[in-house]
Parts: sequence; structure tokens; C-alpha cells
Amino acid sequence: MDTALPQADPHRRFPAALRVGRGQVNLTDLADRYGSDKGSAKHRYAELYQLLFLPYRDRAFNFLEMGLQIGGPELGHSADRTTTDCPSVRMWLEFFPKAKVHGLDVSDFSWFEDPRFVFTRCDMDRRDAIRAATAALPPMEVIIDDASHASHHQQFAFLELFPRLASGGLYIIEDLRWQPATYEREGITKTAALFRSYSETGAFVHQDPAMQAEFSALRADISGCFLFQVGYNKTRRDQVAVIHKR
Repeated sequence: MDTALPQADPHRRFPAALRVGRGQVNLTDLADRYGSDKGSAKHRYAELYQLLFLPYRDRAFNFLEMGLQIGGPELGHSADRTTTDCPSVRMWLEFFPKAKVHGLDVSDFSWFEDPRFVFTRCDMDRRDAIRAATAALPPMEVIIDDASHASHHQQFAFLELFPRLASGGLYIIEDLRWQPATYEREGITKTAALFRSYSETGAFVHQDPAMQAEFSALRADISGCFLFQVGYNKTRRDQVAVIHKR
């Protein structure tokens, strides 16, 4: 009787949701439990974040996420919509038991209460509003931009917040391949192209000379810039940028 195990088919693809396993707490498991689109059902960012954030897990530090629930003005809804959940905030609070989690959004999430959660409301369409809303925030060690995904919003936020990121911190911009028609400015340099140019050449290239100069002034503070594609498939478009501060 032949008791040999069948050989795995190298051409068979398994859904990310089936890639379960043993070991310590895992961000993909938490994302799936709380219904975050960072998990296995959609973007799979949690796989990357497990690698990046595990060293922070038991540290007391400040963490900021911009954009707390899908369905805001970027999809044509009112900024004054009724918000119902903060899936990723719940995930971060569980994964980082000692961290202070800060959330920023154009809609109101002040109803969400946790002793380690701080909410700030902000319209990212105005750079001065970002500056004013975040002026009192402490230095962050991790910042994630998952807000509207409009290019100028992403770029305004980076220019305002990256200088205040702690040395050695991580700045992450999600969903680079999609910009909302409700916000996107015609002719603006896409954030993906902006950081791709820096990653490949060491220089920022922007259609607005003033913006290019501001980004270029931050080059001395950047340790590394890494771009990951949709589904981590290199044949697809850039989807997430990770910028490490010196």
C-alpha cells in the first residue's frame, strides 16, 4: 500500500483567507474578525503590517490613522454622515495593548470611546486645516493615511505630518492606485508616481515646482521608500507606500 502524501500542485492558488496558521496574534486574523478591508478579503495590507509592526506590539507609543470607515465624501456621501464602526481602530487597540491610537477623519467618530483612543475631526481638502487639527498631537511613531486617497490630500498630509514623525518611524500611504473623482485635481502628479520617482532615482518629481521643492526638502529625513503592488503582484500597479524616517 502506497502511504506517500500527494504532491502539492504548484499551479493551484489558495485564497488569502485560507492561509491560517499557528503562532502569536496576527493582524490578518484581527482585520478579518473586525471587518477591516486591510485583511484577507480585500487589500491584504495586514500581511505587510504584521512584518512591520510586530516590534511595536508591546511598546507604549503614539499611532495615527487617517480615515476610519469606508463610505465618506470620497464616495459621494456627506461628511456629516452617520458613522457606525471603526474596524481598524478596534484592530489596532487589540494588537497594540499599550499604544495610544489617534484617529483623524472628515466625519464624526467622537462617539467611539476607549481610554487609549483620541479622535480629531479634520477636512483634508485644506492644508491649513490639517496643520491646525494636528498641531496639538504628540509625535507619532506610525502614521497610516487611509483617508480619501485624493492625491493632494495625501501630499498635504505627508508634508504636514512627516516632519513630526518620530525618528525611526513609519509613514504609510494606502490605496495609491485609486483616486476619487469627487476630490481629485486635474493634472496633479499622482502620489504613486511621486514616490516611485523618489524610490528609483532619489529625486521627487512633481508638476507643481513649489510642491516638488517641499518634498525635496524632506529627502534628508528619509531612510528608505518602498512601494508594494496590488496583491503583492509585481505585474500590477503600486498600491501602498512605506516611508521610513531616519
